[in-house]
Amino acid sequence: MIIILRPRLISFFRFLQPRRIIFLLFILFYSCQSENQNEAEIEAIPVQVSLDRFDLKFYNQPSSVIPGLKAQYPYLFPKQFSDSVWINRQTDSLQLLLQNEVNKTFNNTDKVESELSHLIKHIKFYFPETKVPKVITLTNNVDYQIKTVYMDSLLLLSLDTFLGSDNPLYDGIPNYIRKELDPKYIQVQVADKFASFLISQPENRTFLSRMIYEGKKLFLQDIFLPHIAQEDRILYTAEEFDWALKNEVYLWQYFVEKQVLYQTDPDWVQRFIEPAPFSKFYLQLDNETPGRIGSWLGWQIVKSYVIQYPDTPLEELLRLPAQKLFNLSKYKPKR
Repeated sequence: MIIILRPRLISFFRFLQPRRIIFLLFILFYSCQSENQNEAEIEAIPVQVSLDRFDLKFYNQPSSVIPGLKAQYPYLFPKQFSDSVWINRQTDSLQLLLQNEVNKTFNNTDKVESELSHLIKHIKFYFPETKVPKVITLTNNVDYQIKTVYMDSLLLLSLDTFLGSDNPLYDGIPNYIRKELDPKYIQVQVADKFASFLISQPENRTFLSRMIYEGKKLFLQDIFLPHIAQEDRILYTAEEFDWALKNEVYLWQYFVEKQVLYQTDPDWVQRFIEPAPFSKFYLQLDNETPGRIGSWLGWQIVKSYVIQYPDTPLEELLRLPAQKLFNLSKYKPKR
């Protein structure tokens, strides 16, 4: 195995005694070996996701298929709606236009199935009781607020919300939302839904609790999606992620000086955690900032805790109260 040392790490090693260097190299080697062993075990887990293309069974089909589909997928047909509603939807021009675009983008779903299989193998490795969900694909009016729905053994995937950020059908949708409507983010969106299912909601309404709740979800993506770039896990561009890294100290100073960690005003969540084109400091630099910067900081706090206590069992970490995790993390970014 070849270990590549970055320039800063090489400079650091110059100041260490030979025995210390050998010890640290051993730790690095052992850590990489352990991770590789985990990956080998994960890949051996017998999971093979196959998409159930409900969208193809419903659209461009005669209305006579509806009774059979209602029997097979009762959860997709609310009882308060008559068959006429579904017949009209089958022939609606906008719905057919969306479905045609879905057919073009997802003419072959092998890549999506492979990526979802890879994700669920990782989830089952860390949470063996997880059921492999049945994955059903839909076309759902480009409702980008519910791209995916996860319910224990069922995963609904709205393919019309993953047609690619430059698709003309997304004209009029704000750019910060459009950038997420891409097939490369299907794994990320599904992983986020699993994380929301596994982690209890914040124990109180403080801004710190919500930050760490979001940070735990992102940390789960670190282990569920180790082969995906960090910026993609938080739906940032590379430039946005780099901005956050470079300004971490100043971001943290802002929240500390404004004494917002224990605030319960939902305005702070809207400004710094909810999806947005940028974070709202109400300063001239706002347009340079990525949205959800509070989630990004929560992620750094959780990672800081893991550095301090690397042997904490994962389920215990997820249950750890926000205040206790924060105190133990000793999080304090440095210039």
